[in-house]
Amino acid sequence: MLIADDLDKLLSILPDFIYQPLKNHPKRKLLLEVVIDLGRKPEARFPNGPEYLSNRVISWQDLDCCIKRVGNFSGDNRSGIERTLHRISSIKNRKGNIIGLTCRVGRAIFGTISIIRDLLNNNQSLLLLGKPGVGKTTAIREIARILADEMEKRVVIIDTSNEIAGDGDIPHPAIGRARRMQVARPELQHRVMIEAVENHMPEVIIIDEIGTELEALAARTIAERGVQLVGTAHGNYLASLIKNPTLSDLIGGIQYVTLGDDEAKRRGSQKSIMERKAIPAFQMAIEMHERNNWVVHEKLDQAVDQILQGVDVIVQRRKLTSSGNVYINCEHLKSNDFSSSINLKQTYVKRNNISKEMNYKSISLNKGEKCIPKVQLKDQDNRYCPVENYSRYNYCKQSMLLYPYCINLQQVEAVINTLQLPIVLTKDILQSDVILALRSNVKQNTKLRQIAKSRKMTIYTIHHVTVPHITRALRQILNIYKVSYLSWKQLCINKKTLEIEALEEARIAIEKIVIGKKQSIELIPRVANLRKFQHELIESYNLRSRSFGEEPNRRLRIYPM
Repeated sequence: MLIADDLDKLLSILPDFIYQPLKNHPKRKLLLEVVIDLGRKPEARFPNGPEYLSNRVISWQDLDCCIKRVGNFSGDNRSGIERTLHRISSIKNRKGNIIGLTCRVGRAIFGTISIIRDLLNNNQSLLLLGKPGVGKTTAIREIARILADEMEKRVVIIDTSNEIAGDGDIPHPAIGRARRMQVARPELQHRVMIEAVENHMPEVIIIDEIGTELEALAARTIAERGVQLVGTAHGNYLASLIKNPTLSDLIGGIQYVTLGDDEAKRRGSQKSIMERKAIPAFQMAIEMHERNNWVVHEKLDQAVDQILQGVDVIVQRRKLTSSGNVYINCEHLKSNDFSSSINLKQTYVKRNNISKEMNYKSISLNKGEKCIPKVQLKDQDNRYCPVENYSRYNYCKQSMLLYPYCINLQQVEAVINTLQLPIVLTKDILQSDVILALRSNVKQNTKLRQIAKSRKMTIYTIHHVTVPHITRALRQILNIYKVSYLSWKQLCINKKTLEIEALEEARIAIEKIVIGKKQSIELIPRVANLRKFQHELIESYNLRSRSFGEEPNRRLRIYPM
């Protein structure tokens, strides 16, 4: 990589007792910034930590010496040195006097985006995310040069703080043939963005630090006019941008959608869900975790949808070695911010680390089935872990977490143990999937309803704290939630065509008639081994069934709860 930093021009504005230690400093090429605060010792910051440059404290005269050697400070309290990329930021007191300076070293690093060089050929808009100081501005400066010089595109840079193309009227050579539009005041950046499209016919617009709702709206307007965008925003991960109401419009915006009963059951989700509102202004996003460690989302719209649904997101992790080689690895990233299903997976993993103090009691099973111990204990998170009902399909391993509110814990626990339900009681409402509460208490608790709404949890209520009422509520909860755990592919493994047809018939009858309309239904006659499969599937739904008739016309009848 070729680095141009003009470091001598930055050091020349500093007082001699700061300039001299830096002039011959062994880590001079790695200098990030110099901090000068009134009444404190000057400090130099390097990648491996800060160090003091002198024992002398900064006085008013030292600050005035630096301020007179730089340009005027703009509305965002930033200034620069003409024809350089250095940035000098000021800290003011209540009277408006400058009492501190942060002199950041600006470097043009050629070759820094070789890690994503292939993505620039797609002509798609690109959004760079990362914390301050990770190198976002350096990256888009190099992107602007490559797009303008190597790809010969009409590139316009919206340079709010003169940080991309340097201070002064003549832009820094690091941006190549790209043109630069300066912004008079930071709050007018969105107007300059629109002006650039209307007046200068750009093919690409470069925007640094999109931070307001108006700027996000302007970026969407530019994207809808067919102009390629390259921008940066603060945020370590894509999920943090989704949760940011100011900038969420960059990735299409987020809205709450209420589903019908049938659609919610088909998706296996709650009725109120979050969905992407529109097409994102950017087609690709890059998370800059470190200077040479980036995560690439090549299809931003799909990545946002997957995060909102709580499923695994497949991303590219690209690393640039010191020798210039780029290594690309595909990874599965999990997000538990927007879906309870991911919480269930993580909770199940935690529940495997259970204390060894167990009481085993063997249970008799059918021939060929493995014996599973009965366990009644608490795990590390102080959750009660009742025995789980054994099923051939075993899709209830991921137990549902239930938070009982104003209900006797021992009564609920007794019902769970007696019926051997795949439910785990939790004392932490934020870890639960559903809430079971007494109806009279829910009406008076606004905070409980707010928590349930923000976490997208359903509150099930009962009139009286009795065993029949609790039993009926738990069965109803399981009938709704178990369907979402059912893996049809897993059911059909090693099954013959007739066996799959028998299971499909029972499943449709259960979901459409028994659960949907709460009516009993008779299935068509089947032989004994097929009826056995149907019986097991019906038990998985916590429903009752009975065989009647004479062979070969013996058949099943399924009853609602």
